[in-house]
Amino acid sequence: MAKDKKKDGKKTEKLAPAPPPPETSFEGISSVQLSYVQPSLNQAEEAQASPLETQEESKETEEPLIQEAAQYYEEPILTQLIVENYEGEKVHGLYDGEGVAYFQGGNIYRGMFSEGLMHGHGTYTWADGVKYEGNFVKNVQMYNGSYTWPDGSMYEGEVKNGVRHGYGIYKCGTHPVSYVGQWCEGKRHGKGTIYYNREGTSWYEGDWVNNIKDGWGIRCYKSGNIYEGQWEKNVRRGEGRMRWLTTNQEYTGQWVNGIQHGYGTHTWFLKRIPGSQYPLRNEYVGDFVNGDRHGRGRFFYASGAMYDGEWVCNKKHGLGRFVFKNGRIYEGEFINDQIAEYPAFQVDAMNTQDLSGIRTQSPFETIRIVDGPGNTSVLGSNIELDISSLLNLFPEKDRQEETKQVEYAVLRHITELRRIYSFYSSLGCDQSLDNTFLMTKLQFWRFLKDCRFHHYNVTLADMDRILNEDKTTPEEVHSPYETLLLRTFLTYLIHLAVHIYHKEHKDKGPYLFKCFSKMMMKNIIPNACHIQGILFCEQQQTICAINYIDKCWEIYRAYCRPSTIPPYEPTMKMRHFLWMLKDLNMLSKQLTATKIVEILVKDNPFVRDGDDSNLQHELVFLEFFEALLDCALLYVTNDMIKQQVDLVNQEGSGYRTEDYTEGARHILQHPEYSSFQVLMMLNFIYKLEKAKNEQKEKLNLWLNQMYIFFVNKFFSAYKHAQVVKENVEENRKRNAELAMQLKIEEEAK
Repeated sequence: MAKDKKKDGKKTEKLAPAPPPPETSFEGISSVQLSYVQPSLNQAEEAQASPLETQEESKETEEPLIQEAAQYYEEPILTQLIVENYEGEKVHGLYDGEGVAYFQGGNIYRGMFSEGLMHGHGTYTWADGVKYEGNFVKNVQMYNGSYTWPDGSMYEGEVKNGVRHGYGIYKCGTHPVSYVGQWCEGKRHGKGTIYYNREGTSWYEGDWVNNIKDGWGIRCYKSGNIYEGQWEKNVRRGEGRMRWLTTNQEYTGQWVNGIQHGYGTHTWFLKRIPGSQYPLRNEYVGDFVNGDRHGRGRFFYASGAMYDGEWVCNKKHGLGRFVFKNGRIYEGEFINDQIAEYPAFQVDAMNTQDLSGIRTQSPFETIRIVDGPGNTSVLGSNIELDISSLLNLFPEKDRQEETKQVEYAVLRHITELRRIYSFYSSLGCDQSLDNTFLMTKLQFWRFLKDCRFHHYNVTLADMDRILNEDKTTPEEVHSPYETLLLRTFLTYLIHLAVHIYHKEHKDKGPYLFKCFSKMMMKNIIPNACHIQGILFCEQQQTICAINYIDKCWEIYRAYCRPSTIPPYEPTMKMRHFLWMLKDLNMLSKQLTATKIVEILVKDNPFVRDGDDSNLQHELVFLEFFEALLDCALLYVTNDMIKQQVDLVNQEGSGYRTEDYTEGARHILQHPEYSSFQVLMMLNFIYKLEKAKNEQKEKLNLWLNQMYIFFVNKFFSAYKHAQVVKENVEENRKRNAELAMQLKIEEEAK
């Protein structure tokens, strides 16, 4: 470059055919000025934040530091060079059009010129092999272009004033490192993604500031472990979550200098036992200092035990409270992870290396009565049974005994009740990774009907009013989307038991537990988990039917009327249901008013009295929706299904002989079978395939009936009715305006 500058003053006038003015002179690219910057893309694969290492937890092996030797090239800088030779077009003695310029020092430009300047698309090649191809504006690389270096490195994207600026892609030629994202004045700045290996398994995606990870981003390591959160100066700092997929661990909380520091939650996920409703896990929630549990925190063990207290360098140290898995509690001083009074006693349930055999106990293993005498409870304090309104019915002196007895009653049946809750909460749900479901009001209604709670002269709508006690808005009293925790489920059962059976036991001493026990023996144990009704009887049909629930809930609310009973919430009566179908023109030869009444009174013992039916009974959404499903089976005929099949050119799903012959061919390939065995197996396969096809045809028939009834008929009729209603309302308003206008004109006359 120094040599070029010396020659610049001597040969400019002699060799440059059209020397441009100083402010627009050629700025050639001097490859001597290619500066090799320290690896600013990322100095190395960051060492993963190691999980906390104690005897209870397994520590993840850190990924080794990988020196990112890929040099990050700065764009070559154009300096004043001399044109030694030019081949191409000229206008008024200036380079113009397409041409080739050979510069002193060996640099070459091929491309477009304008008024003596490189302008338009062209390629500039330096003597050492560096090349730029793209747009030039008055001798300056601008807009879009690509750089390539002799070692195979390349950049393609937006360029401004000769440097990377905007969106672009950089790939290193010597190492499998690439960057895709935003640039600012030659540096990664803004949003972008960098890949550290060719397979794309190690990468960072997020914010950059002057070639440094700063802001929010996601870092995926080669091992598959992922950090998602805040960064500062290339290290994890601020709020973030790290997931060690290799060891099934996770930390969410504060980070400083790449390690856990501040308040956070560290979780160790364990193998869940099949059939268990709750996933196994050990979890610490509290303070961290330089990656250690240090300060105040709580540790929840997979066995059900829990420690809440002070920590020093990953060990329980100081005052704390330890709840054993059997419910017993120790409060006092801990020294070096042990109870101070019993230094040889091991309190941790995690000393065993293999924790997969520990079954997670439900967090609702023990029970507490809200507003009850807390210190006198015979159990711990996990389930909160909100029966304070029932206890207020008793004199102060009797409340403790009522509380104790109902606790015992619930505890005697807790295993069965938990199984029932799990069964009903999973109805109509797809498979869950940990079999954890929350019961909805829709499923709770099904449970109540299966257990015949509505056979005691109380409707499901009445039960909703009894259980809500003004805790929700009137519009949400009968919502099918309400979720019930196990403790809510148990609380509701106690309230309903008292409402149904209180008259039989009111004058016989403590009677809450007697009501509950009778309900268990008479209603729940004999009937629970025996599904009645049409909605939840078949899993595949249920999943299909649930797709129509949202729209049906909208229609249900549209036809509800205010109740005459507090809290005066919107409800639908059986006669409203019949009127709705009549208004929507859904009655037919198959679906008559008589048939609809028969559907409504089914499993409602107090609706029909001889030949008369009382259609004043209210319908909750479950009863409304199941009545529609029954109506669909009557309304949709075979002719309708045939028309639908022809319309969509749907192929039949009948028995396929190729399935049978394929199975036969597979069997006949084994010569060790006798002829009799082959015939028996072929007969078995035939029957199996026939049963499968019959089941499939039955399901397809049901799906077609539901689709035609809901989508083609019911929803379309409702939409049409809404449009008519809107038009009538608009016409009414228009007529009112015209009448007012005529009245004003008459008064004016």
